[in-house]
Amino acid sequence: MSNTEHKLPPQNLDAEMSILGGILIDNDAINRVLEVLVAEDFYRESHRKIFQAMMALSDVREPCDLVTLSSMLRKQGELEEVGGASYLIMLVDYVPTAANISYYCKIVKEKAINRRLISVATEIATLGYDEKSDVNELLDMAQKQIYEISENKLRPQYVQVKDIIKDTFKILQSLHSKKELVTGAPTGYVDLDLMTAGFQPGDLIIIAARPSMGKTTLALNIAEYASADPRNKNKVPSVVFSLEMGKEQLVMRLFASIARIDFGKMRTGHFQDSDWPRLTRAAGILHDSKIFIDDTPAITVLELRSKARRLKSEHDIGMIIVDYLQLMRGGANSESRQQEISDISRSLKALAKELGVPVIALSQLNRELEKRADKRPMMSDLRESGAIEQDADVIMFVYRESVYCDSCRKRDGSCTQGHERSAEIII
Repeated sequence: MSNTEHKLPPQNLDAEMSILGGILIDNDAINRVLEVLVAEDFYRESHRKIFQAMMALSDVREPCDLVTLSSMLRKQGELEEVGGASYLIMLVDYVPTAANISYYCKIVKEKAINRRLISVATEIATLGYDEKSDVNELLDMAQKQIYEISENKLRPQYVQVKDIIKDTFKILQSLHSKKELVTGAPTGYVDLDLMTAGFQPGDLIIIAARPSMGKTTLALNIAEYASADPRNKNKVPSVVFSLEMGKEQLVMRLFASIARIDFGKMRTGHFQDSDWPRLTRAAGILHDSKIFIDDTPAITVLELRSKARRLKSEHDIGMIIVDYLQLMRGGANSESRQQEISDISRSLKALAKELGVPVIALSQLNRELEKRADKRPMMSDLRESGAIEQDADVIMFVYRESVYCDSCRKRDGSCTQGHERSAEIII
């Protein structure tokens, strides 16, 4: 017999009763409680119903006392279920003051987390005994649920609109008072920021292009501005999952960008001695930045999600970049490559929403577009697109005329019309 059988789940009814009694004594105390607890955190069902009735009174700005609370519970047909008016009177007498209510909330929250851990562990153990379960999917599910508990995401999966009106109004008031044009993560490109208002938390942004168009450079420049640029006063940590380039090559590209030195010259060592001071300055900026790089080749969706959750928990990353989508591996059950890419795209969107950060995924385009006279990319050019255009919140195409400008090419490879350094971003 298991040592845990027949044991009562973790609870502290004294703390629960003290919280409810404290709110009846001091109505303002409910605001402190709501910062920590939700109704589901109470162990006893009757306490959940009483707390929900208290929240309902608070929502309509009515006082919460024995008379109004009894009336609300009676109207909901729950007064007798919670113990009647006599139980409410007992709650008032149970605690002399609401001064320690924050401490009681901490106790109740900890017990709720303990119960949630037990529930998740039981579910994981049950699935672990099922040999038909996919081990990688089981690990991903376990990590996700433990991560949610560690982030105190114990709120119900569904909410009524009225329950989020107050928080939405606070957001609107903040936006109205600041009147900022960029409300998400800035990219450092002014026109792009004005068009998108910055990359928003929970958004999946696709940067798509044919090879050699500069999509990796664009993504690195965005990461550089978000996490390293001294001009950005609201820097956030970011992570680059590079499936194509090694970490040393990525850092060399960052050096070239910050020091304003041609990457080709850096790669071959043909830069000038006078460039060393700028390289030293770039090293200092990168040293103080919080850009993380993972160059695991052919990383799976499950591996990427696991690493991203850990980085979010340990370093509070504010941006994720994946270079590039078609090099990732999806689940083993995908029927086709198109289905696999669709699953990867959907998973990246879910990750963005789960962690509350923008996820920037680079994507290749079909080579068929090169057969057209006008080679500027279109939505239909997304390679193995599947659900990419449906999952993405923003899709950007990078196009450089110089890649196709054979007629104006000089012997040294430069363009006679000056296109080699210009690129279009098509949104």
